Amino acid sequence: MPLKPPYLSRIEQMGHLTVWDVDGAYIRGHIDEEFTNFGQHYRFSFIPQNELWIDHEAKQNETRFFIDHLLTEHRLMAKGMPYNKAIEEADRVERRERIRAGDVRKLTRSGKQLPNPQQVHEHLWKKLENGISVWIVNGRLVRSVFDIDFTAGGHDYVYEFVPEKEVWIDNDIEQEERGYILLHELHERNRMAGGWSYSKGHVESSRIEYHCRHHPALLHEALSAEGWE
Repeated sequence: MPLKPPYLSRIEQMGHLTVWDVDGAYIRGHIDEEFTNFGQHYRFSFIPQNELWIDHEAKQNETRFFIDHLLTEHRLMAKGMPYNKAIEEADRVERRERIRAGDVRKLTRSGKQLPNPQQVHEHLWKKLENGISVWIVNGRLVRSVFDIDFTAGGHDYVYEFVPEKEVWIDNDIEQEERGYILLHELHERNRMAGGWSYSKGHVESSRIEYHCRHHPALLHEALSAEGWE
């Protein structure tokens, strides 16, 4: 079966570059499970050269940050700069825009205090019998204040700012996709708690996530195996 185009709407035309709002869930399920909040050709070869793709946001309040990031990344990589260098510069540009927007001041009282991770909690999704709390968090504030590369979800074994025994799910993830992200994070955390390295746990969790995206009927059973009842 041929893949459907992932385009939802055109956001903006910037010279020769077209910025598209795309169906990130479809891309992660059928093209590349590592596609994150946005992407461009020199990072993801399936994206046409003169296009910038931004995952459709549940909250739709970070588009300008992502465009600024992509413009920098695309320009530098088109000149031959490797991705690991280009993303550092793109992150700096994006971080400046987030500071200008006031996100950092909001969580630090104009820099007078360290941010409290509980300030990004939106609501408790569920507390599991093993003591793990799964929180829906304000992804924009997490990226602005704690880690600009935070995407989709995370937990205390990967991010030092996530409190002990917490799993975070980005509120920017659409409701119908959250179960797959939850499965990835719970599986990865459980394996790392058992001594696995992050790289090994991430690869295995991505494989299971991708399998369940293609076989949704298996999702509930897979979640139950990770302690989600």
